[in-house]
Amino acid sequence: MKDHIARRIYHIEVLTPKQASETLDDDLQKFAEKYTKVLEAGYMACITDNPMGNLSFQATEVIPELGLPVPPEQVMIHLNTFHTREQLDDILDTAARIGVRYLLTVTGDGSERLPKLTGEAIGMDVRTVTSVELMKYIQKRHPGVFTMGVAFNPYEPQDHEMEKLHRKIEAGASFIITQPILGEDARVRKAAALGLPLVVEAWMSKKISLISQCVGYEIPEDTPYDPIENLKSLIRLYPDCGFYLSMLGLKTQLPVIRDLWK
Repeated sequence: MKDHIARRIYHIEVLTPKQASETLDDDLQKFAEKYTKVLEAGYMACITDNPMGNLSFQATEVIPELGLPVPPEQVMIHLNTFHTREQLDDILDTAARIGVRYLLTVTGDGSERLPKLTGEAIGMDVRTVTSVELMKYIQKRHPGVFTMGVAFNPYEPQDHEMEKLHRKIEAGASFIITQPILGEDARVRKAAALGLPLVVEAWMSKKISLISQCVGYEIPEDTPYDPIENLKSLIRLYPDCGFYLSMLGLKTQLPVIRDLWK
């Protein structure tokens, strides 16, 4: 991951189609197009796992189905704890088989339609399975196969969040990705001081109100926001960090971001 930062490799979020999609063929084509363009640009495609609790197809289903390539240094899949043990094993086994190296392990967003992984199912005496237990299980099932990262939320109470981050690092985290950041944030610098490669998330949609749930307060829909200017600011403020771009515009933004990070 340090090499990714040194080589100015953006991490770009790519969403798989929702399972309830009424235009699945079109959605699969759009996924393949964005995934391919991200790889061709030399960046890393970061594929989500049921984002916001919305039941979606897994990267390990879509990539083999579409016959897409998996360059080990250019693909990362998110993996959360809202799976059965059998589903989790299938995701991990397929990811290892097709050559995925990087995982972002998160506790995740649940819903009534998603099962929650239990400690009993993975052989651990815990009440709640978090990303810490998830990493331990992954290392046990596939030792040495995956490089695992974790999330950092600067909008949570920081004593608790930093304590969790230390436990994640002790469990084997190799890099950290933040929630969306808007400009200067001393909490980001505090996380960076822990010594692991830190990747700062930049919200690339003009609909800034959509990240209200992430930041913990309501952002009005009419709030002015220029995602490109915010990304420029983040690059200037955090020169030693990487950058994760969510909701990136394929046609309007992908062609211009290379010149922003040099």
